[in-house]
Amino acid sequence: MLAAGGTGGHVFPAQALAAELDRRGQVVDIVTDRRGDDYADRFPGQTIHRITAATPSGRGLGGKILAAARIARGTIQAHRLIRRIEPAAVVGFGGYPALPTMLAAIASSVPRMVHEQNAILGRVNRMVSTRVDAIATSFPVTKDLPHNDAQPKLVTGNPVRDDIQVLATASYAPPRPDEPFQLLVFGGSQGTRRFSQVIPQALLALPAHQRACLRVAQQCRAEDLDAVGGTYAQAGIEAQTATFFDDMPARLNAAHLVIARSGAGTVSELAVAGRPSVLVPYPHAADDHQTRNAEVLSSVGGAWVLPEADMTAEVLSEHLGKLMADPALLGDAARAAHGRGQPNAAQLLADVVEALAANELDGGAAP
Repeated sequence: MLAAGGTGGHVFPAQALAAELDRRGQVVDIVTDRRGDDYADRFPGQTIHRITAATPSGRGLGGKILAAARIARGTIQAHRLIRRIEPAAVVGFGGYPALPTMLAAIASSVPRMVHEQNAILGRVNRMVSTRVDAIATSFPVTKDLPHNDAQPKLVTGNPVRDDIQVLATASYAPPRPDEPFQLLVFGGSQGTRRFSQVIPQALLALPAHQRACLRVAQQCRAEDLDAVGGTYAQAGIEAQTATFFDDMPARLNAAHLVIARSGAGTVSELAVAGRPSVLVPYPHAADDHQTRNAEVLSSVGGAWVLPEADMTAEVLSEHLGKLMADPALLGDAARAAHGRGQPNAAQLLADVVEALAANELDGGAAP
């Protein structure tokens, strides 16, 4: 039984694990809340159960009471599911939709674990961390893990979708002077407005010879498409803008440089693909976890971190100009990022889940 929901950052690793367990002949049930309907098509062949959930940190006393009541109701619903289905193990992926199921698993004494996508333990995972049998992490160092030597802390990596996983074997070719420079820009599910305001102006400020070789693909909010596209057209920069690119793996494979937020999924995909990046952490992310995620790559030379408060058109333009002029530096960063990649994360996590279900899980490393 996999408990996930809310944002794609929680759902996508669950999707990758569900697919791997399905390939192994395991029966997988998904438990989510009503927002999980947005991702239902990502779990073909799995039974999806919807329960009531709410964020534990409701606004005001009335909001907190209402949230507690919804969580209690969801926990009762999840407890009934567990009694009926009798899962061999329950895995939580964080996010408040997973909380009722994990509370029910704890109360039912079912073998249970959580997977943490970020470099800092998320709030829901933190709430249940001392009551689970194991914790799987995406990165070698994860902040706020409980101090319990008897509880296995297993570095499995963050599972990525199959079409990204195959990029692990695609080598990075640094840009050559006689070819276009491919720049890929995306902001994840939050915070692309700042990118739309600053990045076109930064590219406009580049020297003419660098603007001429640019080929830009930029994800924008719908309300920003016309303004961003107009700026690029006025500057003579060849660009494609869209609210969503359905061929992102191909674009990532072709990219010489990526500018992106640093959600756990983005950082994991950049590492698996081995692509250099300028990472701009979303400043309002809970516990500033995007900064810690970005540091996973920057600490080994695989990315450059640019805080949003420092991201002006002038600063970004100067930085991009230097990177575009130094293909060897980009190549070094690509290799460093690739060294942090874990393309077999779904398989490792599935090994852990099967060991947990069979009561064969030991501490230290993934089976």
